[in-house]
Amino acid sequence: MVIVKKTFLLEDLDCAHCAAKIEDAVSKIDGVEKATVNFLKSNITVEAPEEAFSAIMKKAAKAVSKIEPDCTIKGV
Repeated sequence: MVIVKKTFLLEDLDCAHCAAKIEDAVSKIDGVEKATVNFLKSNITVEAPEEAFSAIMKKAAKAVSKIEPDCTIKGV
């Protein structure tokens, strides 16, 4: 299994508390090895298996919009 690490811009991320909730929610998605949100840079870094990465990021996008409706993951 090949683990890939990719970083995406979180557009319209407004608060640090929401960033922490997003990091926690994405970390709990099945298959995610590690998820880190950097509030100051407005980005999220996700480490997950290459073969499942696309499906995981779709779930991550849904989790982000549920926590902060105006926030989107660019490039997903």
